[in-house]
Amino acid sequence: MGWQVALTDEADADLGRVVAFLAQKSPTAAERIGLELVDLIFTLDQMPNRGAPVRKRPGLRKLAHRHYLIIYRVNESAALVEIVRVWDNRQDPGKLRLP
Repeated sequence: MGWQVALTDEADADLGRVVAFLAQKSPTAAERIGLELVDLIFTLDQMPNRGAPVRKRPGLRKLAHRHYLIIYRVNESAALVEIVRVWDNRQDPGKLRLP
């Protein structure tokens, strides 16, 4: 039995912005990369702790894919993986706000 994986509203909006930005240049690439990110997110239902810890942010972990970071936290007692951000590393890192 796997873990439940859920996106926060902010992470869902992040993912939408990534896809919308890519779609301006290539709708095909936007769809492909969007699906790759969604697939990676939902693989956390089997191995939730595989991401690297986020420095100076106890409780947060990250997975990297291409230019993107999936930032999440694991709630062991609820068997829940909560995706808190989907971040394009080409953006200004000073704008990334984490819980």
